[in-house]
Amino acid sequence: MNALARIFATPQGIVFLVAVLFAVVLGLINPAFFTTATLIDLARNGLVTGIFALGVMMVLASGGIDVSHTAIGAFAMYATMKIVLGIDLDLPIIAYFVIAAAIGAGLGLINGLLIGGLGLNTLIVTLGTLSFFRGALLTFLGTTYITSVPREVINFSRTILIRIENAVGQMVSLPASFLVLVAVTIALAIIMNFTLFGRKVYAIGGSEEAAQRIGIRIKRVKVLIYVIAGAIAGLAGMTHVTLSRMANPFDLVGMELNVIAAVVLGGARITGGHGTVLGTLLGVFVITMINTTLLMAGVPSYWQKFVIGCLIIVGTGLPIVFDRLAKHRQRMARPLEA
Repeated sequence: MNALARIFATPQGIVFLVAVLFAVVLGLINPAFFTTATLIDLARNGLVTGIFALGVMMVLASGGIDVSHTAIGAFAMYATMKIVLGIDLDLPIIAYFVIAAAIGAGLGLINGLLIGGLGLNTLIVTLGTLSFFRGALLTFLGTTYITSVPREVINFSRTILIRIENAVGQMVSLPASFLVLVAVTIALAIIMNFTLFGRKVYAIGGSEEAAQRIGIRIKRVKVLIYVIAGAIAGLAGMTHVTLSRMANPFDLVGMELNVIAAVVLGGARITGGHGTVLGTLLGVFVITMINTTLLMAGVPSYWQKFVIGCLIIVGTGLPIVFDRLAKHRQRMARPLEA
């Protein structure tokens, strides 16, 4: 019981309870919410956000922040389509994702060199590269929609893992693109939990000075963090193409608020040293559930932003409140022990 209480006293536990309560309320209003079709619909709607969020979680765990991930994703997806259509070769769909990930990694390297190599502020750098990458995309690659995507993309987008009928007779499906989220989730979970690199990421986020004392090469690790985050953003961009069956250079940018909100709600802290893959996916589920239900209810988009903004404040404020309460209990316990 004490262990269970400690779990629900954490920010992730509270987010989980909020998600459950929100789902119960929605289920009472609309019994059709508690169906497999609803879960599949939420999984599809949160697919791209989830991939982006996993990369951002790793950056936050290191004590940094990346707001350029959507611009990297948009650049990678559009550049990939331009390259493939330009060379006119029949490539397997996995090659499209590899190209997008490589482009994303290259853009992430720019962030990494500025942040890790030169020691510049993460927020300032990624705000600058957000505009830089987006401007480069629209200036040098183009502003027109690519609607004639290769047939490999079309075939992959038509590959369905699950298809069922919802309560109103509409077909709801989970595309094969969901496997990209699964692959990124497994890979990042292994990196963050079972490798020396993952421990270095958390160590740098916890205390950069202490990490340097124990011999961690902070600059090298930071560069690699942003390269991996860029590659994940590239995969998110390519996934978006397979879902929409077109490459729109104006897509994706603007999702930063939802992505960061999901990561923060999942337990990551702006100060670094915290963040889990499972918690991040839980945060994505909550954000997707709220946005989807508000949209279905006809709530204006500015109210959705208001709700997400409140969730970010709560998500960043709860850990601070918990830390202060813990320190207060420790101070109160010392006189009793004496």
